[in-house]
Amino acid sequence: MPETTRPPIQLLCMHGAGAGGWEWAIWSRVFTARGVQVRAPDLVAARSGLAATCFADYRQQVRNWIGPDADDTPGALRVLAGASLGGLLALSVAAEVRPAALILVNPMPPALILPRLSGEPYPEIVRWGEQRSIAGTRRVMPDADDAACLFAFRRWRDESGAALEQARRGVTVEFPQCPILVLASERDTDVPAHVSRELAVRCGADFELLAGCSHVGPLLGVRAGHIAERAVSWVLSRLA
Repeated sequence: MPETTRPPIQLLCMHGAGAGGWEWAIWSRVFTARGVQVRAPDLVAARSGLAATCFADYRQQVRNWIGPDADDTPGALRVLAGASLGGLLALSVAAEVRPAALILVNPMPPALILPRLSGEPYPEIVRWGEQRSIAGTRRVMPDADDAACLFAFRRWRDESGAALEQARRGVTVEFPQCPILVLASERDTDVPAHVSRELAVRCGADFELLAGCSHVGPLLGVRAGHIAERAVSWVLSRLA
């Protein structure tokens, strides 16, 4: 279908743990410049508080963003994108909501992907916002410049340990029948690239290894704009 007659495309972005829709700012500019409408809402704590917030609460929020009351353009092709925890959230709803395409950036893996992610159990509230520091931000963003580190440092938030622990223990998902792109950072110490590669194999996705990128590098690193350009080109080619 020629690009001039293609239905409008909408990108709905799901952010990672401890972050917000702000982490998609670079991707939003790139996709918007190519004619794609972008929404990147913030996940919020359940009414009972952050400590009581679970993965299902976040999943329901994502489902509500896509529901009949969502701010969508009639007839638009919806593309879901998720990073880290947001990647698992996007994957968990995709078979139900049937997007036109799905982009997963260093996604936390679903239950069937082994090995599962390791680490100490999370506390009730992970104090990433309260205990943030510019030095800590630079450590987790080694491929970002000073401006990006400061941008992220000012915006980190606390996170639900229960939601993270449930995601790490494994969430059962059904793979959607749509084009899928999995982007994996070579230097990701949170979700190793071989785990994302295994996910891509299992769901028949296109896979790209991002050399030199950290866990958050595809969205916030110095190459984020270039990676976003490749992602939007992939979307436009797969939906042509």
